[in-house]
Amino acid sequence: MAIENKPSRNEDEYFAKRDAELMKAQRAKLDAERKSAARSVHYMKCPKCGADLQEEEHNHVKIDRCPECKGMWLDAGELQLIREHETGKVGGFISDVLKGLHFK
Repeated sequence: MAIENKPSRNEDEYFAKRDAELMKAQRAKLDAERKSAARSVHYMKCPKCGADLQEEEHNHVKIDRCPECKGMWLDAGELQLIREHETGKVGGFISDVLKGLHFK
């Protein structure tokens, strides 16, 4: 008498559930990789013109400056550092930044 190797309903459910979990995990991994790749493409790029930003230090505050469009970008908290440093000084930070710019 031959025994059929037919999967039971429980086995079908188990493998379907396992396959769904594996696909979900793979999808999450691919989504994370895509997000990381997208972020690295935009890292330290000027939001206005897309050129590579250059980090410069002025009065102990690092700013990101675009060599193309001359835009200046501050990270979170940097404006507060500028304000704290400028207490008692009249426009020292701004004048230092402007001295470093070369207008054409």
